[in-house]
Amino acid sequence: MLHSKICRIVMLDPDIMEGQLLEEFLKALQELPEVRAKFSGIEQPGGINRGHDAQVDLQACGKAATLLIQVKKEVYPRDVRQMLWPLRESAHGRLDPEAGRQAVIFLIAQLISPGARELLRNERVGYYDSSGSLFLPAFNIYAYVDKPPPKSRSRSIRSVFSGRRAQVLHAILLRHREWFGVKDIANQARVSPSTASQVLTELEKFGWVMSRGQGPGKKRHLQEPGALLDAWQNQEAVKRRLSMRRYFVPLARAEGLVEKFAEVCAEHKAEYAITHQAAGQRYAPFLSTISQVRSRLLNGPAADRALGALDARVVDQGANLTVIEARSPGELLFRECMNGIWLAGAVQVYLDLMRSEGRSREMARHLRDERIGF
Repeated sequence: MLHSKICRIVMLDPDIMEGQLLEEFLKALQELPEVRAKFSGIEQPGGINRGHDAQVDLQACGKAATLLIQVKKEVYPRDVRQMLWPLRESAHGRLDPEAGRQAVIFLIAQLISPGARELLRNERVGYYDSSGSLFLPAFNIYAYVDKPPPKSRSRSIRSVFSGRRAQVLHAILLRHREWFGVKDIANQARVSPSTASQVLTELEKFGWVMSRGQGPGKKRHLQEPGALLDAWQNQEAVKRRLSMRRYFVPLARAEGLVEKFAEVCAEHKAEYAITHQAAGQRYAPFLSTISQVRSRLLNGPAADRALGALDARVVDQGANLTVIEARSPGELLFRECMNGIWLAGAVQVYLDLMRSEGRSREMARHLRDERIGF
C-alpha cells in the first residue's frame, strides 16, 4: 500500500529523488514510539490543496495532526524567509479545529542548511532532509534529530572557503559596509568575475549577502559579516594542518626577529606576511611577550636566499621562526604594511590564531573585538 502511494507522489513531480525522500520520511515517522503515519489526500485533482506537494496524517498519544508538506531540492536561510508567509497563508483554515486535528507546516528537502534548520525551529516549522535530520513540532509530540549535511554538500560548502574563492571572501569582508558589484570584488580579489559571482551566489543562499538591481548593475551588500567570519573559522578548524617549516635563528629574540626577518626579505625581494601572535601584537597588543615569529613566505629562490641570510636552521624543537609555505601571491593579497613590516590581513591573522594553541585563541578574540569589529 505504501509503495503505490509513493508512486503517485512521484507522478506529481518527475524527480524520483523526491519520492524516495518522502518514503524515507514516512519510515522515520513510523519508527517513532507510539506514532502512526500515512500519506493522505494525494489523489486530489491538481495535487494537494493550495500549494502543498504531499500530506501526512499523524496519530500519537491519542491526538491527530496533518502535516502539510512542501518538497524542495535545497533550503537555505534566504529560502526560509521567502517561504514562511506563503506556507502559513496556505495552511490557514486548511483544517477544521473542531475536528481536533492540528495542521503542521512541514518542509522536506534533499538539503536543509544548518542556518535554515535553526530558522525553521524558531518558527515552529517542521522539516526533514536526506541526512536524516528531523524536526517535528506537533501538539505534545516533539521530535528533534540533528545530523551533518550530506558529505557531497559539505565538500561543496568547504570549497567556498578555500583557494581563490577564499580571496573573494576576504575582499567582501573588507568591504562589509559598502554595496559592491561582481567586477569590483573580482578585481580586488584578483579572480575571474565568474568565480566572484559563484561565491556571492552561495553567500546569498545562506542569507549573509543581500542584493539589489538586476543585470550588470546588480549590487550586493554583506549584511552578516560576523556570521560569515564564524562560518569561515569553523571551516578552517577542520582543515588539514598548514604546511610549516620550523627554524632556529641564532642570536635573535622574537621581538627583534620580526624586524630582522622583514629586513632580509626586503633585501632579497622575498614576499612575506607576518601572522599569528607577532602580527596580532602589532594590530592589537595583548601579550606581554611572544616566543616565536610565524610568517607566510612565498616559495621560491628569493625565500631561500632570505632564510640563508638569516642563518636559519631547520629544527624539530626550540624554533623561534616558523614559515608557512605560500604557494601563490594570492595568499599574501590582503597583507598590510605597518612601520615597514608586512603583516597578514587582520582577518587572516584571526583565522590563524584560532587554529593555534596556548593563549592564541584569547588573542584572536581580542583582535576581533579591537581591530576587526564584527
